[in-house]
Amino acid sequence: MDRQENKRRRVLQIWEWRRRLWDWEWRRRMALAYVVCLVAYWLILRRRPQRRQVTYSISSLSLERRSIRDELMREIIGNKKCRDIIRMGPGAFLDLCDMLRKEGGLQPTQRATIEEQVAKFLYILSHGVKHREISFFFRRSGETINHHFHQVLRSVIQLEEKFLKQPDGSQTSIEILNSSRFFPYFKDCIGAIDGTHIRAKVPIEDAPRYRGRKDYPTQNVLAACTFDLKFTYVLPGWEGTASDSRILKNALSRRDKLKVPQGKYYLVDAGFMLRSTLLAPYRGVRYHLKEYSRNPPQNPKELFNLRHASLRNAIERAFGVLKKRFPIIASSNEPSYGVPTQKKIILACCILHNYLMGADPDDKILHEVDEEILNNPEPHEQLGAQRERNNEDAAQGEILRNSIATDMWRDYTSNPT
Repeated sequence: MDRQENKRRRVLQIWEWRRRLWDWEWRRRMALAYVVCLVAYWLILRRRPQRRQVTYSISSLSLERRSIRDELMREIIGNKKCRDIIRMGPGAFLDLCDMLRKEGGLQPTQRATIEEQVAKFLYILSHGVKHREISFFFRRSGETINHHFHQVLRSVIQLEEKFLKQPDGSQTSIEILNSSRFFPYFKDCIGAIDGTHIRAKVPIEDAPRYRGRKDYPTQNVLAACTFDLKFTYVLPGWEGTASDSRILKNALSRRDKLKVPQGKYYLVDAGFMLRSTLLAPYRGVRYHLKEYSRNPPQNPKELFNLRHASLRNAIERAFGVLKKRFPIIASSNEPSYGVPTQKKIILACCILHNYLMGADPDDKILHEVDEEILNNPEPHEQLGAQRERNNEDAAQGEILRNSIATDMWRDYTSNPT
């Protein structure tokens, strides 16, 4: 009995010791938490004057940066060399900003006006510079520059339907009507089509598919234009190894396809297929303007190819002006953007090009392009005669081409011009 009583007492003592120990530990923790709170409160009180001073310094720096940006914008818009800086004059720039606000959905941010955002975007396109360079001039962070660039890019693409309109064929081009060399032979021609290669940034594993004519990866961009050098259709994104004919076939069948009105046709070079809607030059016959500089045409096919090349030259001139205006798509340096973003950039450049051809044409650039094309024509292969078999549309194109060549030669021999 005594043994059980002693055991019970020891158990009670152990529980009492545990209760006292827990009670002491709880008090110790509470005391420690109290000390921590006091120290934290003291630190907050001590740092409060410093926070006020830092806030004041940041505000002063922000005001200084804003002043620099305002002065920079005044210099850009008010400078006589505005066109050299952002590729358009002050009036065209302000009209573009207003159009992007009303029709492109572009909005000012809390600290950046629409004009500042558009100016930065145009400078990047016009000089092919990286965002960190713009960040230095405008005193903005790289993240802010990137955000503004993509915001303006989206707004410009919203103007696609306004500036990239495919012709309906209801009117003959003025450039054809006013020339006896082209009218009435090409009265049903609505434009010219060609492709151009633009350097692309792709993963290493995809590089072989994009490495075509150049030593570096490119994307093959198909475009159509009218004879006033305005683009009417643009299809970017194809790999550099893709042939022009393959891309054109896709353009004629895709959802957002290239449309050719009934009875009308486009001019294409000898690398494309001959169709009733795609009039190519005779293969195996001279078809570049440089080849006729000293030797006049000797037969109907050569005469056709000469005038065909003279008229189709519009697409080469359009590409030349486009790349002169916006070197971001003309540089041989690797771009900073991947193919998806670069496709949008190419489309935006074409939209801005069309806008400027109407609002602020630059004769100086056009003259430079004409000189370069005349003195340095693109290299081409002498293609042999080739006929597509069992293709009724190609046969119709052959009939149309022969008819035009015959009429031209008849008039030319009776009255050479």
